[in-house]
Amino acid sequence: MSSIAKKAGSISPSSTLAIDAKFKSMKAQGLDVVGFGAGEPDFDTPQHIKDAAIDAINQGRTKYTPASGTLELKQAICRKFARDNGLTYEPANIVVSNGAKHSLVNIFMAICDPGDEVIIPAPYWVSYPEMVKIADGVPVILPTTEANEFKFSIEDLKAAITPKTRAIVINSPSNPTGMVYSEAELRAIAQVAVEHDIYVVSDEIYEHLAYEGKPVSIATFGDKIKDLTIIVNGVSKTYAMTGWRIGYTASNAALAKIMSNMQSHATSNPNTIAQYAAIAALDGPTDTVEMMRSAFLERRNYMVERINKIDGVSCLCPHGAFYVMMNISQLMGKTIAGCDIGGSDDFANAFLEKANVAVVPGSGFGADQYVRWSYATSMENIKEGLDRLEKFLAM
Repeated sequence: MSSIAKKAGSISPSSTLAIDAKFKSMKAQGLDVVGFGAGEPDFDTPQHIKDAAIDAINQGRTKYTPASGTLELKQAICRKFARDNGLTYEPANIVVSNGAKHSLVNIFMAICDPGDEVIIPAPYWVSYPEMVKIADGVPVILPTTEANEFKFSIEDLKAAITPKTRAIVINSPSNPTGMVYSEAELRAIAQVAVEHDIYVVSDEIYEHLAYEGKPVSIATFGDKIKDLTIIVNGVSKTYAMTGWRIGYTASNAALAKIMSNMQSHATSNPNTIAQYAAIAALDGPTDTVEMMRSAFLERRNYMVERINKIDGVSCLCPHGAFYVMMNISQLMGKTIAGCDIGGSDDFANAFLEKANVAVVPGSGFGADQYVRWSYATSMENIKEGLDRLEKFLAM
């Protein structure tokens, strides 16, 4: 039997999707399980967006489009950047893909030669290191601490840069920590990137889900950093469109052209119908966005308060996205419900087995002393899950 490529064998599966699949399997078996693994809003896609998709179907807009997206959608994305971020882009700067994941793979394939390094602060979204490895790059993990709100220091960033460094990934608001970089922090990062001529991959998918002020894009700090910044965004989180699979990048035109060329061989085009729905999302009313943000804020406040009242666990208050990283370091080395807790995987497996609650182990995020809860679920589920947590820890 022929062997598989070493690179393919080194890629780990997504821990977030794995725990969500296990939760859904248990649910399908009729078990009373509560899930906090999914990174998707629990709200329906707004009606005007669904109507735009139906109109596209009825009007016969079901054929191939340009590989990097329609001109109409690219123009809508440019309007979004001007309106929301104060950034000027042209359609030649935009590449539309089948979700922000696809956009990120395009980026790393375009900028990495074998052995090139990409700096990734930890805790990180589970897919960043694996995507870099898929592109034959080397993920360089930059540790952070809860004491510093999961933010790295500029000194640590400079120390991580080598002649092989091609980029640093920043994700603000962050999955999994909910951390948001301040304008001053982003300016400092931008200065280092310009000094060392390295790309900044700025994942801004959660930009509209911030709870204390509006996040700033690092690309706004001048032409030099804008030219080095590759913004990643999409419609999944803001508009509850996770299954529609539309993401996009904004970058300098030369890099956009390269990513477009590559994408033309990987997929014919992003879903045509979803592209028309995305135009309606970007150009349409924002009342549902604010409704979702307000609901997430209420849930965040409740979850953070409850967790910090429970002995043995704690958490910071996240400033964006819809996740809480619960610190379980006090539980490690202990036995709960007959299960030895050596790290986050042990905790998550025991919690699911004994209490029928699904959370994501922090090991997949490079943070084994934590588990991630998503509050993109109903308040009823949140209350039930935290009630079960208290009972589980008392077993």
